[in-house]
Amino acid sequence: MSRWVTTILFLVGSAILTHWIPFSSFFRNVDTMVHELGHAVVTLLLSGKVLYIQLYANHSGVTYSYIERGWKTIPLGLSGYMTASLFALFLFRMYAQSKLIVGYAAMTLLALVSLIFFVNNGFGVMWLIGFIVVNGIAMFVKIPFIHKYYYLLVAFICLEESVMGPITLGVMSITNPGQAGDAAGLARSTWIPAIVWSLLFLVVALWCAKHAIYAFIGKARSSRSSPSRWESQA
Repeated sequence: MSRWVTTILFLVGSAILTHWIPFSSFFRNVDTMVHELGHAVVTLLLSGKVLYIQLYANHSGVTYSYIERGWKTIPLGLSGYMTASLFALFLFRMYAQSKLIVGYAAMTLLALVSLIFFVNNGFGVMWLIGFIVVNGIAMFVKIPFIHKYYYLLVAFICLEESVMGPITLGVMSITNPGQAGDAAGLARSTWIPAIVWSLLFLVVALWCAKHAIYAFIGKARSSRSSPSRWESQA
């Protein structure tokens, strides 16, 4: 079976399974948080000014900022979806390297930065506080099952959302291109149609997803093939 087919099957199966898990909707804003932080960080790197970020209960978000017109709007427009895709890959790489604590720390740090410096709406603030608390409990809990599978739940949801976002954007680019979010903004800046930008986001998301899935599979195979150790005491 080709790697691309395996990736698609994993993504579809993960999407079906995670939607059956109670409260899984709560974690879908992790992808939104990372997406909006990507915009905020690039704005600052390009000497722009971030006013604030808002996160919403429907898993959408928006970053309000000032930046010069011209070429700077292109990296700004690219940053959201690509940051989210790369972050999902990062979570799986940390899992494959048995560095869950690094992944946990990254998620918590990003939530703290968002809460302290950027997010100002009621839902966004309450969600961030809740996520930081839940993440902290799972990070330091002494039960390995919870520590591992909570992490994988968040990682797979981030991966699903990082792929579904560009797909939804692509549909919007066809049906209502002027309202296609980042793709519409890039189209206005470059005169390249929104659907082209949506496809670029999707290609990057699928590339990251393929490498993330195979990091997960490789970890599972190495765990099964590791020799067991038997200890006895007289």
